[in-house]
Amino acid sequence: MPETPNQNRHFRFGIYELDGSTGELRKDGKSRPRLQGQPLEVLLHLLNRPGEVVTREDLRQRLWPADTFVDYDHSLNTAVNKLREALNDSADNPRFIQTIPRRGYRFIASIEAVDSCAGPAKPEENRSPEVAPAIGSESSVGILSDPRDLPPVSRPVVRLLFSLIQVMYFCFYVVSLANAHRIEAFLSRELQHPAWIFAPLLVTASVGIPIRLYLLSASLFGYRGLSNRFLKLFPALFLLDELWALAPFLAIDQIGAGLALAVTAALLYVPFSQRSLLLMGESNSRRAGDS
Repeated sequence: MPETPNQNRHFRFGIYELDGSTGELRKDGKSRPRLQGQPLEVLLHLLNRPGEVVTREDLRQRLWPADTFVDYDHSLNTAVNKLREALNDSADNPRFIQTIPRRGYRFIASIEAVDSCAGPAKPEENRSPEVAPAIGSESSVGILSDPRDLPPVSRPVVRLLFSLIQVMYFCFYVVSLANAHRIEAFLSRELQHPAWIFAPLLVTASVGIPIRLYLLSASLFGYRGLSNRFLKLFPALFLLDELWALAPFLAIDQIGAGLALAVTAALLYVPFSQRSLLLMGESNSRRAGDS
């Protein structure tokens, strides 16, 4: 396999650094499993032509000599999947490697290349203006759970369960607003300053309804990039959902303190389950053979 100039260079893209000569990969300065063989060669070839479409035929000629007998398509798909897994990337929502259907691949992130003998950094901007910058932060994906640690789940199952969660929250908000007068009476009876609870309840319910309708429609109609959009909304949704996890205590007269506490404990976990669901669907997409 011929040597390329990239094999003597260091690269920085996103929060990753790559030593082209050794295949050493670092994330936020921390060592990751070393890239070797075909995944490394694919990445170096893409880094050599940032923003350009690298065809599958180009990669075939690069990875396998003409007299090699191998299932090129399957082997190339496997190499790209391993590379995406190493970079925590996704075919559906790529931050680094974009699939060009029936043609090949394109490296879409900005690259900072450093020649090992030179030293000063030389930024290499994406030369394809129509490609949007990578969305989201790698560190935000890895705060709680990493897609590689989650089992792959089919997208229809993810969409169904995610949609049901949105319907549940939507019903919470609507029922609470419909019974606002009863809730106000309950709070007035139990608390000295009921407005401190009642006013935020009305505001958050009014804000939550359009958010849930957006997420529900995005899930039902299969919006592209839903995972990244949800991860951006996650900090605000987390606060909203944790607040509404206390909603069962508004019905404590009907269900009792024990059941209210149990339901609240379950609702406290729901924000994390939504996030994990989307990441499991993303993990399944990354393992799909259409890479």
